[in-house]
Amino acid sequence: MELAYIPSPSRGVIHLGPIPLRGYAFCIIIGVFVAVWLGNKRWLARGGRAGTVADISVWAVPFGLVGGRLYHVITDYELYFSEGRDWVGAFKIWEGGLGIWGAIALGAVGAWIGCRRRGIPLPAYADAIAPGIALAQAIGRWGNWFNQELYGKETDLPWAVRITSSLDGRVPGDYHPTFLYESLWCIGVAVLVIWADRRFQLGHGRAFALYVAAYCAGRFWIEYMRVDDAHHILGLRLNNWTALFVFVLAVVYLVLSAKKRPGRETVVEPGADGSATDGADAEGDKSTETAVEDAKDGDDKGKAEGKDPAESESESESESESASAESESESASESAGKKS
Repeated sequence: MELAYIPSPSRGVIHLGPIPLRGYAFCIIIGVFVAVWLGNKRWLARGGRAGTVADISVWAVPFGLVGGRLYHVITDYELYFSEGRDWVGAFKIWEGGLGIWGAIALGAVGAWIGCRRRGIPLPAYADAIAPGIALAQAIGRWGNWFNQELYGKETDLPWAVRITSSLDGRVPGDYHPTFLYESLWCIGVAVLVIWADRRFQLGHGRAFALYVAAYCAGRFWIEYMRVDDAHHILGLRLNNWTALFVFVLAVVYLVLSAKKRPGRETVVEPGADGSATDGADAEGDKSTETAVEDAKDGDDKGKAEGKDPAESESESESESESASAESESESASESAGKKS
């Protein structure tokens, strides 16, 4: 007996006149905004400046999109370059097809360029943005729901997703919603990283490494459930091997980094803490104000005596010279008395 299921949208695109509004693209864009928003809050909490995360994202996001698309096209090249296929489809990113492995790898290159231009250590930036990336993935996975793709084996569970499209070899039916599983897993990863970062004061890239390791652990079993076409090596899908390999790298980095550079960075953005400079400026301003007040007092005194300010200044100099001469005369008299 069929109790419930998750319905698929009747279409993944809405046309606003000649402009197509695609659900997949909206999910990616919303995810990017959430990642930048959360990353900015975490960056400020670490002592950075507002807007720095967004500025670096201008480099990281385009690189990430290109990297994600390249990974997808390279690992599923037969979808675009085999007989009867149109290679132009490789550029149609709005139709779906982004590999997170390529997105993170090339996105890191873009982030490194942005960090280098601002004199910021990449590991500190990666730690700040890590939970946001996980949330961006959680939101982005719903783009697969709009496209009716990336589902698992058939099931009669009440949360099964109902596929109605028959394009590209799809068979209508009820399947495991692996896109939903991964979305929920990514939310859990974001919560885990935020908690661990507060509890253990993770630094020098370890919060990012924890995100990578936790994501790979979930991606391994979720990838194993998927039924879409993929290359297999020794009985496992290519992405299973990728997840396993990246997981090991992340764990090794966590262990070695904790031993080599324990603790967290005290300064993440040079010049963000302007307390010393502000103090020096305040002291200079105070000295300037004192000098101006002294000058005003001299002018007011001259005016009270009915004298021109220039005359008052001249008299002050004369008084100083007279006092100096008297002091020298007294010193000479004392010396003469001592000699006699």
